[in-house]
Amino acid sequence: MKFWMLLFFVLPLVGITYIGYRTWRLLPFAAAGKFTLLAIMILCMACFFLQFSGLNRLSIPVARVVYEIGNSTLFILLYLVMVYLVLDLLRLVHVVPSSWMVSNGRTALSIFVGMTLLFTYSYFHYMHKTRVPLQIETSKTLERPLKIVMLADLHLGYHNDKTELQRWVGLINAEHPDLVLIAGDIIDNSVKPLLAARMSDEFRHISAPIYACFGNHEYFGGSRQAHEFYKAAGINLLNDSVATKYGINIVGRDDYSSPHRKKLSEILKNADKQLFTIDIDHEPYHLEEAQQNGIDFQFSGHTHYGQVWPLSWIEDAIYEDAFGPLKKGNTQYYVTSGMGIWGAKFRIGTRSEYVVLDLIPHKEI
Repeated sequence: MKFWMLLFFVLPLVGITYIGYRTWRLLPFAAAGKFTLLAIMILCMACFFLQFSGLNRLSIPVARVVYEIGNSTLFILLYLVMVYLVLDLLRLVHVVPSSWMVSNGRTALSIFVGMTLLFTYSYFHYMHKTRVPLQIETSKTLERPLKIVMLADLHLGYHNDKTELQRWVGLINAEHPDLVLIAGDIIDNSVKPLLAARMSDEFRHISAPIYACFGNHEYFGGSRQAHEFYKAAGINLLNDSVATKYGINIVGRDDYSSPHRKKLSEILKNADKQLFTIDIDHEPYHLEEAQQNGIDFQFSGHTHYGQVWPLSWIEDAIYEDAFGPLKKGNTQYYVTSGMGIWGAKFRIGTRSEYVVLDLIPHKEI
């Protein structure tokens, strides 16, 4: 974990150094103008690092600005690195002349316009929430057909605020669900902005019982505070426990990062195995465990499917199922790319979504 955290901090520094050099060479400005632009870039990057050391000490309006600037900068830097790398490679194979990369206003303007259009699109694409319908027929006895809205990775906080939550609650209630299941990361990095905006009140407007498990970000923000928020919001927390509602079992796993996480076999020891069983588990690791323990359906999140391409390719390499449906034996899975998002509100090659599951009895022919 320490190695990955080191990369998380080192790579942005390497990236901004490379971008700074390339931008300095590219811009047809005097040195004063170049210094000004690079200073702005460094300040924006400093906002990214500030959120890990002192965001909660700032007022909420200031913290929100720092969060948005810092995280937006990270994703924009990623794409600037990609653009400059492609241009450098094309220059090395003599497809692009070197003059395109030195004091060239047309190249600079083209990059600026292209990046502006791309990230404007990606913001509005993020704001659109995709409704994903699923239908599962089961031979197990049901009290009645059920409609279950499932979502994960709300990441409520400094960027996904109360106004957005109100819109999401409207989408949920429009489905007239019997149950709402949330597979972790309701909270982003801190409970402070949720408490200040009284976001717990909005969850109580959802017209169905809510069951949720912890994600890794509930631990980032403080598990005790997360417990208290869940309680205030009327959310039934399932942390390595089972609830039975409307004739089905709902299993909620503690997050994979928790040292206290129990084995699924231990959690199910006293559960009625004859009932249809849904497992909500934030991080989609070791999917075979659900199959081995007779879970009928597992719902997970966490991956965001990388949020932007090509990070989705990395997620595909890490996880057996980084996004979408999967079936292993008699167990069905769905890994969602998430309703909200961590960091900047950009989606490129991925989507923000919520899942509407219709659980119905199998019809005998």
